[in-house]
Amino acid sequence: MEEEKHHHHLFHHKDKAEEGPIDYEKETKHHKHLERIGKLGTVAAGAYALHEKHEAKKDPEHAHKHKIEEEIAAAAAVGADGFAFHEHHEKKNAKKEEKKTEGGHHHLF
Repeated sequence: MEEEKHHHHLFHHKDKAEEGPIDYEKETKHHKHLERIGKLGTVAAGAYALHEKHEAKKDPEHAHKHKIEEEIAAAAAVGADGFAFHEHHEKKNAKKEEKKTEGGHHHLF
């Protein structure tokens, strides 16, 4: 008998046929959770950027290092915010799909 070959990937996705019906409530909760994580990342990175800005003023000898760390933290905050924004829209789409499958009408206004 020939052995099955297992492929190892970073993300382990199942085939659509294996999944069965989609649980939209679970999908909505998942995206809500990820949205909150994104928002927490935004706040944490923003706070660290402000901290480094303060350190640059307080420690003129190492101001350049603190400025660079401030800019990196600010970029991380923007990235985390983008992720939260993306997950917010994924959550909305899951809710919209749930309403469609229930036969109800869903308005975006």
